[in-house]
Amino acid sequence: MKNIVEMLIKKGVNIPNPATVFISDEVNIDRISGENVTIYGGCKIFGEKSLIMKNSQIGYEAPVTLENTFLGENTKLMGGFFNGAVFAGDNTFGSGAHVRNGTILEEEANAAHTVGLKQTILFPFVTLGSLINFCDCFMAGGTNRKDHSEVGSSFIHFNYTPHQDKATPSMMGDVHHGVMLNSRPIFLGGQGGLVGPVRIAYGCLSAAGSIIRKNELRNDRLLLGGTYKEISIQRDYNSYKNISHIFNNNIYYIAGLIALKSWYKYIRPLFIYDNFSKSLVKGMQDKLNDCIIERAVKLKEFCRNLEQAKEKLLKEKKYIAAENISNYEKVLAKMQLAEEVFDSAFEKNEISDEGEAFIKSVEKRIMIIGKKYINVIKSIEPVEQSQGSTWLFNIERRIVEKLLT
Repeated sequence: MKNIVEMLIKKGVNIPNPATVFISDEVNIDRISGENVTIYGGCKIFGEKSLIMKNSQIGYEAPVTLENTFLGENTKLMGGFFNGAVFAGDNTFGSGAHVRNGTILEEEANAAHTVGLKQTILFPFVTLGSLINFCDCFMAGGTNRKDHSEVGSSFIHFNYTPHQDKATPSMMGDVHHGVMLNSRPIFLGGQGGLVGPVRIAYGCLSAAGSIIRKNELRNDRLLLGGTYKEISIQRDYNSYKNISHIFNNNIYYIAGLIALKSWYKYIRPLFIYDNFSKSLVKGMQDKLNDCIIERAVKLKEFCRNLEQAKEKLLKEKKYIAAENISNYEKVLAKMQLAEEVFDSAFEKNEISDEGEAFIKSVEKRIMIIGKKYINVIKSIEPVEQSQGSTWLFNIERRIVEKLLT
C-alpha cells in the first residue's frame, strides 16, 4: 500500500515533518488540493469526506485532528480537533479548538483560541474571541471584516437545562436578512452568557458580564443582565417554566434553518467553479440538513420530557391549576403538528416568484464580477435584495404561523 503522506507530497502538498503526520487510508487524496496547502507536524486526518482546498494551512500553532471536515480556500486551522464541520473559505480558527458536527462557518467567519462549537452556524464576518463555548447557536450581522458581529472572550451559551434537554438553540439575527450581508452587527460582551433559547435582534449589544435570559426582538438595544440574589427554595423537578418561550424559539430557529436550506440549494450552487467547490457546497448542504434534523430531535425530546412531567404533576398535585396543565397540553399538541410541518418543509425547498427573480439577479452579477460569494451578494441592488429576503421570510412565516403557541 502506498504511503498517503508521500503521495500528497508528490502532489505538491507542503508537509515539513512528514514522519509526524498521520493520514488514514480512507482519506481521498483527490479531495486535498496540491496548491499551496501546508500540513504541519503532529496533524492527523481521518474520513473519506475530508476536503482541503487550496491556500489552506493546518496545525501551525499546535497539532490538528481533522475528521470529515471541509476546508474552503484560504482556511487556517491553528490547532485542535475538528469533526464534521464546514469552513466556507477565508476562515481562521485559533489553537485549542474543539469543533464538532453541525458547525458551519461561512466566508470570513473566524475564532480565536480555545473555542468550542457544535451545531453552530456563523454567517460571514462573525468573529468569536477566546475561551468561548458557543454550541447550538446561529449568528449573523455585519457588512465586512471591520463591521462584524462579535462574541467577546470568556462567553458561554448555556445550552443544557436542569431537565436534561437541549431544546435551547439561540438565534442572533435571522436568516432572511442575514444572507444579504447588510445588517447591523451584534455584539455579545465578554465574561457574559446567554441562557438558551433566546433570540437577539440586529444592532444589539450586551454589556460585558451580562447574562441574557430573555428575547430582545427590537433592533439597536443595549442589554444588561445580572445574576440572581442569593436564595434557597424547594426545587420542583416536574415544573417547567416559560414553556411557550422555549417551544416558540425552537420553532423560529428551525424555520430559519429550513429557509437557509432553500438558499443553500438555489443560491450557493451558483458559485461552484470546480470539483472542489462542488464538494464544498455539497458539504454545506449536508451539514445544514444535519442541523435541522438535530434541532427537531432535541425539540421532540423536550416535549417527551414535558409529557412525563405533566403526568407526574397530575399524580402528585391533585389540585394543580388547570391553566398550568393547559400550557403543557398546548405545546404537546403543537409538537404533533410540528413533525408533519417540518417533514413537509424539509422536502419542499421552496422557490417563489421573488426567489426566481433574486436568482436571476445573482446570475447577472456573477456574469459581471465572477463567482466570489461575498462580492456578488454585496453588489446586488437593495430592491433585488428585498426580493430575496421576502422569499426566505415567507418560508419561515408559513412554518411559524402554523406552530406558535
